[in-house]
Amino acid sequence: MFSEDITLLLTAALSCLILYISLKHFLRKGNLPPGPTPLPILGNVLQLGKGDLVKSLLKLSEKYGEVFTIYLGSRPVIVVTGYKAVREVYVDRGDDFLARGDVSAFDIHYKNYGIAFTSNINRWRELRRFSLSTMRDFGMGKRNTEDQIQEEAQCLVTELRKTKESLVEPRHYLSKAACNVIFSIMFGHRQDYEDAELLNVIFWMYTAVAIISSGWGQLYQMFPSVMQFIPGRHQKIFEYLKNLLQFVEERAKMNKKALDVNNPQSYVDAFLIKMEKENTNPKSEFHFTNLVNSTLQIFLAGVETTSTTLNYCLLLLMKHPDVLAKLHKEIDKVIGWDRSPKIHDRNQMPFTDAVIHETQRFVDLLPLGAPRKTTKDITYRGYSIPKNTNVFPMLSSVLKDPSCFPYPYDFNPQNFLDENGELKKNEAFIPLAAGKRNCLGESLARMELFIILVTILQNFNLKPFIPLEDLDITPDVSGLTNVPKLYKMSFIPR
Repeated sequence: MFSEDITLLLTAALSCLILYISLKHFLRKGNLPPGPTPLPILGNVLQLGKGDLVKSLLKLSEKYGEVFTIYLGSRPVIVVTGYKAVREVYVDRGDDFLARGDVSAFDIHYKNYGIAFTSNINRWRELRRFSLSTMRDFGMGKRNTEDQIQEEAQCLVTELRKTKESLVEPRHYLSKAACNVIFSIMFGHRQDYEDAELLNVIFWMYTAVAIISSGWGQLYQMFPSVMQFIPGRHQKIFEYLKNLLQFVEERAKMNKKALDVNNPQSYVDAFLIKMEKENTNPKSEFHFTNLVNSTLQIFLAGVETTSTTLNYCLLLLMKHPDVLAKLHKEIDKVIGWDRSPKIHDRNQMPFTDAVIHETQRFVDLLPLGAPRKTTKDITYRGYSIPKNTNVFPMLSSVLKDPSCFPYPYDFNPQNFLDENGELKKNEAFIPLAAGKRNCLGESLARMELFIILVTILQNFNLKPFIPLEDLDITPDVSGLTNVPKLYKMSFIPR
């Protein structure tokens, strides 16, 4: 009898707790935008729990409009779709949405430090100002950034020639090249392509991002306090991010031992010098924790952005041999065979530039956008949104907006060419977000994409291992990022 009473009491208490939490969130909802009715605790998991968060959200926008509310567990998230609405969030009312939104898998490690995943606006401003000026300088010293990218592109070509036309997964080679460019800027040197440390870093980065974007990662984003104790693939995220943080910490300590304050060679060197200058300021943002976290965040974003886009680009070019043939023709005409591509060549290569733009648009690398939070209580499009509410400005809905692009769902460089075959600018082309908190290394990414891609095509034809009609260009997973399926191909010397 006593045990039955205890069971009844516990059941009643649990029911009251669920009812309390449910009422709390429904009352808080107030005048939030409309959306599907959430379940207590579970939120909208039934509408979003099928492993394709992006497709689910786009489907919901058809019913609820450009701006709607979903619940990731018990957390309300405002989803914003379409070019005009997303531009409001990123640009027109950027200050209202300037804080970084929750990305649970990263937040548990970064703990609100570093430049990219902090919701502390003052911290972000200080670190961004420093990082922008510093990254413009490196490589300062003996070589500039373009020289480093050209050199790395030639190293990549050398490695691809060693494959002797055999079938290979291009991702491995592209990741090494992209990783070395960032290595040079952040740490002041590159790594050999077979270096075990380089290979580990690439594996940890790629696998962590892929899992975060998968169904396991999406479940963790919805229920972080529960999922961290449940076995599954998402547990590898924590292991790999921990490894990456330890790697950066060790590298930073090595740079500190070898530091010449009169001749800094990297981003880390410059940060260490800044730390020393501000060591008497207790409120300074220039301390070792921010150094490690900022370095990893820039490093991770820089490598994955460039390598994934290039990996997708080669797949798309094999799928569209007519586009590849035009690229080869323009490269041969403007650059020829005897010199490395330079960034100023881009001005004379509108078709190549349009293909790179179209690749970034079609790949849709960050479909959910860079998550934001409101910095204060605001009124937005007639709705009341409390401070610290998460917002997903869906870049996917912008890059495939039919009102902005004539061929929104197809890979077609004509989306960026005018009637004279010249590059046509499009304000809706925001593959890495826009506004004050846009991607720190966007200009570097554009330079890498052009020089590395053109260098590859200058030297090789691309041969798929299966018929063109069987090449699958749909993402392997689609969540925080779009990750292409692994594929094999041959690089045939021209």
